[in-house]
Amino acid sequence: MKTVIINQLNPYFFIPFVLWCIAGAFLLWQFDTRTLFSFINQHYHPFSDVAMVCITRLGEGLTLVIIGLILFYFKPFRNPWFFFAAILSCLIPSLLTQLIKYQIGASRPMVVYENQPWVHHLKSWALLHNNSFPSGHTTGAFSFFCMLACVLPVRYRAWGLFLFFFALATGYSRVYLAAHFFADVYVGSIIGTVVSFMICVLIYYIRYRKQQKADFSLQND
Repeated sequence: MKTVIINQLNPYFFIPFVLWCIAGAFLLWQFDTRTLFSFINQHYHPFSDVAMVCITRLGEGLTLVIIGLILFYFKPFRNPWFFFAAILSCLIPSLLTQLIKYQIGASRPMVVYENQPWVHHLKSWALLHNNSFPSGHTTGAFSFFCMLACVLPVRYRAWGLFLFFFALATGYSRVYLAAHFFADVYVGSIIGTVVSFMICVLIYYIRYRKQQKADFSLQND
């Protein structure tokens, strides 16, 4: 089992992720909620407004399904193991996040700050009020891109770094768009990555054991 876990750890994704966890914990310890929120939300630009709306879509189910179907066209991903990993990595972390959301029922930034004029909010963007903690978009992005980093062929593993930054950019966009607080994004990233990694390890272990049994049968024929 130890070998299976090591094989699934793509260093290009998980080393930046560990650094992010440490940095995020430090920021939450050192700064209050409003400071962290305003630092991201107040650094805006017309170009960033358009970019963030596009980037935040990376955490939505429909976008992830489309990406998964496109990847399924390529030979390294054209197998049932990738299919099950993709489905479970999208569903289980998202369901867990939604359960926590409805149990806690935390208010969104636009409710907490009561539509104060200093909050940067796009008029074209939906005004969200409840179930802020944790961020579902961030969970979705980190779970899906973590899964991709785990299943990448060895020669393409360096792409894990880009996958991590895609996931992190999705979380950043949620605060930028005044949809979430920093803590929502931070916890969502951990839920998405940890649960997705556990799913990948389990699927890889089942695949590994199945292959072992097949090899043993061939040797004894």
